[in-house]
Amino acid sequence: MMPVHLREFLDNKVKEYNRPEFIEDDPISVPHLFSKKPDIEIAGFFASIFAWGNRTTIINKSKELLENMENAPYDFIKTHTPKDLQKLKGFKHRTFNEDDLFYFIESLHQHYVKYDSLETAFFPNRDHNAEQGLIHFKNYFFSSDHLKRTEKHISSPLQKSTCKRLNMFLRWMVRNDDNGVDFGLWKNISPSQLICPIDVHVARVAKKLGLLKRKQVDWLAATELTDALRQLDKDDPVKYDFALFNLGVIERF
Repeated sequence: MMPVHLREFLDNKVKEYNRPEFIEDDPISVPHLFSKKPDIEIAGFFASIFAWGNRTTIINKSKELLENMENAPYDFIKTHTPKDLQKLKGFKHRTFNEDDLFYFIESLHQHYVKYDSLETAFFPNRDHNAEQGLIHFKNYFFSSDHLKRTEKHISSPLQKSTCKRLNMFLRWMVRNDDNGVDFGLWKNISPSQLICPIDVHVARVAKKLGLLKRKQVDWLAATELTDALRQLDKDDPVKYDFALFNLGVIERF
């Protein structure tokens, strides 16, 4: 497609899918169960970490975890006791097990006793772009003693990973277009600085549309795609995640 036709095509797909009607079957439905900022952050964080595989399973496992936190994730993270943690023994989602969960809870606890938002764990100030924020977060999150295996659940650009799940989480927290899907809670980074989440489905569609040439689906592919999307909308390139993902998964484009 010519750029003007491509923009029109993708903008129409964004309008089609960037609506609350499509929330129910997407992991973003999990943080939408809450209204308070720290609850939204924690629910969204776990839903994004679990976001690989079947979407129904992702949503159900996220809800299972939150129900075991009495559907008050921030209060649980801040004030849980060893007895409370017993309710979570045996929790598992794919390779994420109770050891990983207990470390995640402890790391989040250490953060929230000092700060009122998870934003500062990624973007302690306005100097970090998305790549720097993701690198900072992994170093920060694993600054306490932990099992080496637990690190695999948090990606970093330094590993050449696409960081798809965390980029999706950042999209949820940063984008704000008043459409009722993304939350727009964080202000230390602008939507223009976000990196588009990319997986094999998005990469396939992007290549078909001429937005991506790189063969490997890695961090460089994510930044290449985002740079191409900035040519369509420099202020909000990641809005096209709605179009690319649903073209690939729903429409089998």
